[in-house]
Amino acid sequence: MDARGFWKLVDHAVRSAPDLEQRREWLTGRLALLPAGEIADFAVRLDEQRERVDTWAHWQAATLICSGLCGMDSFFYFQAWLVGQGSQVFSSVAASPDALAAVPSIRRLASLGSVDGWADEDWPDWEPLYRVPDAAFEAVQAGDLDSFLRSRGQARAFDVSPGGEDVEMEDPADIARRVPHLWALFEKAVE
Repeated sequence: MDARGFWKLVDHAVRSAPDLEQRREWLTGRLALLPAGEIADFAVRLDEQRERVDTWAHWQAATLICSGLCGMDSFFYFQAWLVGQGSQVFSSVAASPDALAAVPSIRRLASLGSVDGWADEDWPDWEPLYRVPDAAFEAVQAGDLDSFLRSRGQARAFDVSPGGEDVEMEDPADIARRVPHLWALFEKAVE
């Protein structure tokens, strides 16, 4: 499975299922219909796509949205959430973290005010996406996916390793300069 096949599955899940839990179920079921090698390819493509938004600038944007509550694990799950928004949203945000300001669910979060008022399902994270290929793999083959990947000379990343230009994570001037549209939505939360 190449990147195009990966996004075809994710985009179909986005169109077919209104919430992340239904998307997870759909993706798991669909992947379980594929050979073990293609399931492993999905896991590798997931890492490749996630790495496109594994930058300091994206982490800064996620930290702004989440009012500073975005540590390493939270950012990892935020990256999965971005994948779960589909290829069009993901590509625009990968190109510019400020594109998050146009994402309807992010605009909704800004309208909710303080994170204290957010429900669990409001948070922009999707940790269960990383378990999708494992569950599908277990349905079609004995053994575990990570061992299978190692046998192919591959491995998954289970943490963040941001690259790109350094940012001042909580400096209002730096944030406003880098993500002006997002800053306009969330600056009150920072004050």
